[in-house]
Amino acid sequence: MADVLLYHHIQGLTDGVRVFADELRTAGHTVHTPDLFDGRTFGSLEDGFAFVREQGFDAIRKRGADAAEGLGSGLVYAGFSFGVTIAQQLAQTRPGARGALLMYSCIPVSEFGEAWPEGVPVQVHGKEGDEYFDEDLPAARELVASTPDAELFIYPGDQHLFADSSLDAYDPEASALLMQRVRAFLAAL
Repeated sequence: MADVLLYHHIQGLTDGVRVFADELRTAGHTVHTPDLFDGRTFGSLEDGFAFVREQGFDAIRKRGADAAEGLGSGLVYAGFSFGVTIAQQLAQTRPGARGALLMYSCIPVSEFGEAWPEGVPVQVHGKEGDEYFDEDLPAARELVASTPDAELFIYPGDQHLFADSSLDAYDPEASALLMQRVRAFLAAL
């Protein structure tokens, strides 16, 4: 079973993120869900971004990196949207990563190093019409083209946070397929 460090999206550690983590726990995985916003959740992407701007992007990302300290190596780093910025950086720079799950976002690999670490499998998930994911799609395609253990899954629709069951963007069908793929990924590690 995998030890997963899961970072929430810009609307915070919502009930939907907790449900997602609990589904992985039910499958036997250990899942850590640091709350980078100290209990705050936001009703919109805009409100979440306003909070992060006020706190400072670097300060929030540092809080996320600090959450990995003491957990040892051998982690799977996972993130939803904003959380991908932390998960991907740790997967690329922290020794001993077992894998990465990047949901709704993907940063160019060059932001955190010259190449994706050898032997670290990665999955990227997003919706084809999601305006936020569309910006990251070239980076996701480049990652998959240059990394043998990388997979890109594109789902129909335009919702951004589609696997968060507590939000209006929730898509039960796409979310179930994403969970199926994530569980298979973790089981193969």
